[in-house]
Amino acid sequence: MTTNRNKQDIIIFDTTLRDGEQSPGASMNLSEKIRIAEVLEDMGVDVIEAGFPIASDGDFESVNEISKLSKNSIICGLSRSSKGDIERCAEAVKPAKRGRIHTFISTSPVHMKFKLQMDPKDVHQAVIDSVTYARNFTDDVEWSCEDGSRSDHDFLCQTIESAIKSGATTINIPDTVGYAMPSEYANLIKMVMNRVPNIDKAIISVHCHNDLGMAVANSLAAVQSGARQVECTINGLGERAGNAAMEEIVMGLKTRQDQLPYQTNIDSTLIMKASKLVSTITGFSVQPNKAIVGANAFAHESGIHQDGMLKNAQTYEIMTPSSVGLTESKLVMGKHSGRHAFREKLIELGYDLGDNAIQDAFKRFKNLADIKKEIYDEDIVAIVDDAIVRKYDNISLQGLEVLCGTEHRPPKASIKLDIEGDSKSIQMSGDGPVDAIFKGIKEITNMAPKLQLYQVHAVTQGTDAQAEVTVRLEEKGKTVNGQGADPDTMVASAKAYINALNKLLVKREKTLPTSLSA
Repeated sequence: MTTNRNKQDIIIFDTTLRDGEQSPGASMNLSEKIRIAEVLEDMGVDVIEAGFPIASDGDFESVNEISKLSKNSIICGLSRSSKGDIERCAEAVKPAKRGRIHTFISTSPVHMKFKLQMDPKDVHQAVIDSVTYARNFTDDVEWSCEDGSRSDHDFLCQTIESAIKSGATTINIPDTVGYAMPSEYANLIKMVMNRVPNIDKAIISVHCHNDLGMAVANSLAAVQSGARQVECTINGLGERAGNAAMEEIVMGLKTRQDQLPYQTNIDSTLIMKASKLVSTITGFSVQPNKAIVGANAFAHESGIHQDGMLKNAQTYEIMTPSSVGLTESKLVMGKHSGRHAFREKLIELGYDLGDNAIQDAFKRFKNLADIKKEIYDEDIVAIVDDAIVRKYDNISLQGLEVLCGTEHRPPKASIKLDIEGDSKSIQMSGDGPVDAIFKGIKEITNMAPKLQLYQVHAVTQGTDAQAEVTVRLEEKGKTVNGQGADPDTMVASAKAYINALNKLLVKREKTLPTSLSA
């Protein structure tokens, strides 16, 4: 997709599956990564950074499988500057129609001195050696100067010039720690364009973190200064405060053509679908006031605002809800709806399920319709996503009964789990019903992670709304999020806890290198 572009085209490089997964608790399994990659490709994402192949066998497998399945997007793997990293990355992306090796090394004084413990001249040579070696495997090599925004300008320009001479076709200048201000970052890009003699032979890319809330602003300022690739993630997912949010980058470019007369390949009507999918898989809920994809992004409560909206939507909306794929919930489904209508609704909501999956989802829908009078689109999305998230779980909930309230002290929970085909039951008491459930699950599974977060929110309005529960667990420094949805909050809580335990089982097998940033 990056060929035959004009100077007004912006390449969207999505790193949700690599940098996004580095968020504590955001670990994804292979099937989940493939689902996200498929949506990213449907959106028109130019480059999908699918993982860090040297990090683990799981990461290698993810990059390799996504490379096999990709039809249009360039599939990219990250590697440090060592030959072993580069070889592993090359092997992972080899099946892709178009594969990219993204190699990096730090160039800032503080990183070189304390992290790398290398002299600048040795770092400079490592840039030359790594890019040269990577070019043996592909003609699409991206090089990143980690912590570029805090690097010495002379040294930065020297390393960029050498990387391009060695064969790099994309030069990424990251604001790795989210330190830069927009004007400062824009000037950095201008400086590189003016001082590096062969910069015209490469595309300048930017990768901004959000530690000071400037990631999107810095990225767009860099575009105005000449950057033509933006590295970003769905929902701004990423380590620490996250990355530049892809939906904000895309809609910023689309909405402010007067200031940013550039184009992307992104089908913006799939933004909400991608946002919901990433949120469901990672368990990272989107805050209500999040730009573009938050629940309140197109909501108007103020009387003055409502009056303006009724007269003309442009008074308070600078883009239409439909432009990001947001449709109004309609109460068209109920307990009398048939399988054909349900299948059509799934297609309308962007799901393409097989017959067995549709049958399972339809059964869940009917069960929900017996409980809820009004079924919203969000309810259907929740039950389908909940089923998909749990598809490959080793531990699943078979039964739950809770006794609580003023007449039942202490609260008690009777729990029945399926653990790899083996049914196990227990009764447990606790300080509260949720405490009893979690204690019982821990006892049955013989797993004792620390609970870091427990939060509940309603999928839709009303007292009969489904509860969507997010749980964060920590075990030996490894953090995971789990999510569960059900009209019964206690059942949703158990599902979320079990989902997190399943992710911990995956995480136990995953060992990451000491340095993953870019």
